Amino acid sequence: MTARPTVLALRALKLGDLLVAVPALRGVRRGFPEHRLLLACAEWLRPVADLIGGIDGLVPTPTGLDDPLDVPRGSIDVVVNLHSNGPDSRGRLEELGAPCRIGHSAPGWDGPEWCDDIHERQRWVRMVRAHGIPADVSDYRLDPPPLDVSGFGAGPGSAVVHVGAFYASRHWPVERFAEVVEDLLARGRRVLLTGSDRERERAEQVAQLLPARHLDSGRVRVVAGAMSLPAFIAVIAGADLVVSADTGAAHLASACARPSVVLFGPAAPEHWGPPPGPHRVLTDAGRRRGDTFADTPDPALLAVGVDDVRREIDALLS
Repeated sequence: MTARPTVLALRALKLGDLLVAVPALRGVRRGFPEHRLLLACAEWLRPVADLIGGIDGLVPTPTGLDDPLDVPRGSIDVVVNLHSNGPDSRGRLEELGAPCRIGHSAPGWDGPEWCDDIHERQRWVRMVRAHGIPADVSDYRLDPPPLDVSGFGAGPGSAVVHVGAFYASRHWPVERFAEVVEDLLARGRRVLLTGSDRERERAEQVAQLLPARHLDSGRVRVVAGAMSLPAFIAVIAGADLVVSADTGAAHLASACARPSVVLFGPAAPEHWGPPPGPHRVLTDAGRRRGDTFADTPDPALLAVGVDDVRREIDALLS
């Protein structure tokens, strides 16, 4: 029996980065129906890869692009650069010796010219289309995993307030998050304070700023660092509302079609914002510093006040 030809797509980044590449990945899947499709990304994102559908295997990237991809040279027929157009990503894919390369224009690569001023979802759809592969920028939805997450307080009547972000440039003050939580409680919602293990401290700081009666009643729960990625997806998919900085949580709200208020700091909503739908974006572009790796919140984020968030919650929950 002849082995199936193989396509490998590279996206060795974080949760939100993978989610904005979903339309392009699905286009690649449809464009190569007889091929196996491998996705090179972080192992912890495997549950998301499973939800995308059509991905036959994962090639883990534990060190990002620091080390070669763990794939034998000559075993890949088509490589797709959904990571960037830099020499590091191109170099790792070139090492595989695939006869067909799909990416942006670069030495040894055919394709469209790289464009900075474009939404990430559109960037990768544009690229694969330029290679003759149909793709639809609106094909970003995920069906949540069929998990019972009621033990976390999830489901109808719940709101997710995601207090964390990987970089401090996206850290909206905990005092403001606490005021938003109180507003949601006054609207009769249960509130889940979510985040990763490293963000649990921020979630606890928010909880400590609330009246003790809310914690004692169980209407506010600190669940940051307490659930798996599939459970986190299911929690967001069941929420009435998600409030988050520009992080993976916000992208999951879009993917699961949940109403969201997204607070933007260093990144521009025109490049990373949610698609059309029940989503509201808050930022002040005129104050944007734009340094993702800064150790203090971006002024564009700090310009967003609690009343701004309340106004958008009103619009979404009315």
